[in-house]
Amino acid sequence: MVNPTGGVLYPARLPQFHRLPPPAEAAELVAWFWIPEWDIAPGRSSRQEVVSFPALNLVVDPHAVTLSGATTRASHRDLRGSGWAVGALLRPAAVAALIDDPASLVDAERNLDKRFGDVAGLRERVVGAMGTGEGHRERAVAEFARWLAARAGAVDDSSRHANALMDALMGDDAALTPEEAATRLAVSVRTLQRMTHRHVGLSPAAMIRRRRLQEAARRVREEPGTDLASLAAELGYADHAHLTRDFRAVLGVAPRVYRSEAAD
Repeated sequence: MVNPTGGVLYPARLPQFHRLPPPAEAAELVAWFWIPEWDIAPGRSSRQEVVSFPALNLVVDPHAVTLSGATTRASHRDLRGSGWAVGALLRPAAVAALIDDPASLVDAERNLDKRFGDVAGLRERVVGAMGTGEGHRERAVAEFARWLAARAGAVDDSSRHANALMDALMGDDAALTPEEAATRLAVSVRTLQRMTHRHVGLSPAAMIRRRRLQEAARRVREEPGTDLASLAAELGYADHAHLTRDFRAVLGVAPRVYRSEAAD
């Protein structure tokens, strides 16, 4: 099941927002596609705040195709007027087809319009699909998936192993430490570090930290009665204070303050 709001700090403030699973041809390349659509009244804006998944995103909008790197902090975007975007949360197997050094893109983004000759065609096809009425999201995702599958080519065993590291660090029942993840993948911790640097640009510890914060924010938001000390222990934090420090460092507010703001 695709979580429709994972990583979004204030889901109640979202305009139309959809997450779609990838078509079969892109299942090893994309975790999911995400599509916000908005129509904001003149003179107003809608601020969207997220703690992004530790992965790269390829994003198509009516004006550009952009590759966004993994992030180390919460981020926001102010939406105005009318618009949309179609994004793909990339699995490691897709990354090498788009960038040689994902670490250079951490907390940054790159316009790909001049990097690949066929990017303009991708944008044209997605723009065309988004204007076709009912079923437009599914058609846009199908066009996007076809382009990415052609760009990435056949997925080999090495790429599948890289995908497995994402599952070990970010999937259901994910590892709580780099050592645990390395054991699951039958590699050394050093090899795991090289793999995450090559395919994501972050360390395994940073990826685990991001996943824990996402889950902590979701639980605090959706289960207001959750005991923070118990939550900290469940997520692998040393104590309540450690969770609070991490939460404040990335989100900018303490868990109790976020709980109050998310309820507004």
